[in-house]
Amino acid sequence: METNDFYCDQVFSGMTTVEKVEETQRVLAFFHTKPSYKVHIVIVPRTHVTRLADVEDMAIVKEIFEVAQKIILRLKLHDTNYRIITNGGSFQDSQHLHFHLVSGDKLSTG
Repeated sequence: METNDFYCDQVFSGMTTVEKVEETQRVLAFFHTKPSYKVHIVIVPRTHVTRLADVEDMAIVKEIFEVAQKIILRLKLHDTNYRIITNGGSFQDSQHLHFHLVSGDKLSTG
């Protein structure tokens, strides 16, 4: 059964190998497997939550942003044009809450 959850189905199962940037017991951050920006990191809770509207324990969102802050400081992105993006509904390709931390120029797609 296809669940359209890349993170549970591929990353956490080990079927897709990712380059980790930061991790805690509850959060994983890794370089995007198909980056759209010079710096493109995905930050995702290890526990399945479909979208932001479904979060029951807001502490996980706080932890995600704490991980994002560590990455921003460690990679010296704090004075760059970084953004943190999340999508919901039909804009959400993978049905698992995740945030994109992006910085730098958008990469050409072909």
